[in-house]
Order: sequence, then structure tokens, then C-alpha cells
Amino acid sequence: MTTKTTANIAGDINTLDSQTVLGDSKAIISNQEGIHEKLDEVVQRHLTHASQKPYQKHTEEAFAQMDALVKAFLVANPEGEIILDACCGVGQSTRLLAQQNPQALVIGVDKSDHRINRNVEGFDADHGFTADNYHLVRADLNDFYRLVKAANWSVSKHYILYPNPWPKSKHLQRRWHGSAVFPQMTSIGEQLILRSNWRIYLAEFQQAAKFVVLHGEIVALPVVDASLAMTPFEAKYQASGQVCWQLTLAR
Repeated sequence: MTTKTTANIAGDINTLDSQTVLGDSKAIISNQEGIHEKLDEVVQRHLTHASQKPYQKHTEEAFAQMDALVKAFLVANPEGEIILDACCGVGQSTRLLAQQNPQALVIGVDKSDHRINRNVEGFDADHGFTADNYHLVRADLNDFYRLVKAANWSVSKHYILYPNPWPKSKHLQRRWHGSAVFPQMTSIGEQLILRSNWRIYLAEFQQAAKFVVLHGEIVALPVVDASLAMTPFEAKYQASGQVCWQLTLAR
């Protein structure tokens, strides 16, 4: 199990990863023209039959560490918030969320140790901005979500920012809303915020969310300077002329 606890954020933030090349991202191509015809059937099946898959040991260990941090934070800060940044990649969005929400503890989770431990250009202490309100951890979210649900974390906002579409029709169940963990993941957070460059993906999630009494709207995000993008993917998609979309769900 690998975790990374970081306490440095730049004030003058350049949010681009040093290895990111802008403007060369291909648009998503899919054999789907709209919401998958079997979406409702798949979602209802997962809501009826909970996943019984055993937890992976490294994720159990990672969660135990994060659970201890969350409990300690809430004891010290009874009015504090917990923000979950799922599929955080290099942690750029986690750092930005921590900067924007100093009252919160932000937990960034990604399955890749390589991504978690990559440095993001511009995030250092040299510019005078520091924070100790975020943690990056490597874990399998299919297990981590179930552990968060079982522990009853009080999460205010739950972010899933890019990319995961799996655009081929046959891969519906590889998308988050078609996965077995959908019931647990959608139970986490007063608000659930997703971003994608594939609107159909968000429209499917929006429809699936109605089965768990989550409702919200999809909006096109304004094009921003690359230095203001939430993730390297967002900067790359927008530089390639693609529209990025946000779905915000609430109970």
C-alpha cells in the first residue's frame, strides 16, 4: 500500500503536468448515439444484488489509514468538511480543492501509484502557499467506496473528474454507473460532481442516479486558461477544442 501525504501548494499555480502536451486530444468516438438501452436494467440489477467481492488487502490498509485521519480531523474540527476526490490522478484537482476549501479535509484516491507520486509542475512551497488539508492515497475505488460506505463517512462533496467513459456500447458495465459499486459510490456525498468530455456518459449517470434519488443538471463548462483547469485532462481537452461538461447531483 502506498500513500502520499503532501503539505505544499503553490500560490501562483501552473496546473499543467510537465509531461502534458496540449491540443492533441482526440474526440471520443462511440457506436452509441444516446443513452444505452440496457442502462436501467443494469443499474436495477446492481441495486438489487450487492457486490460480495472480497476487499483487496492494500486497499483495506489504505482505507484504515485514511479512516483514522478522517476521524482525527473531525474530532479536532467538528464543523469541518470531508471532500472526496475520486480518480484523482496526479492529485492536481485534490490540491486545488484543498486550496479552495481550507475548512475541509480533502482525500484524493487513485489506483495508480505512479500517478499519485508524480509531481505536478507549479505545486511547491516556493510561492509561499502551504496547506496541510489534503492527502493522496493509492487504492482500488471499487473497494474503497464500499469501505467508505460501511464506515459512514460524512462527505460534503464527492468529485469524479474525468475520464472513464469506455465509449464502446459493449463496455457499459465498465462505466461507473454500470458498475457493481454504483449503489455505494452514489451514497457518498451531499453533492456528487462529475466532469467529462463525453456528454452521453454524464447523461447516463444522470439517468442512473434517479434510481438512488439523486437529481441534477448537466452544463457546459466555460473554456478557461490552462493554468486554471481542474485537471491536466481538462486543460488538454479544452485546448483540443472539445467541450467539457459538468454534472452536479444532489439529494
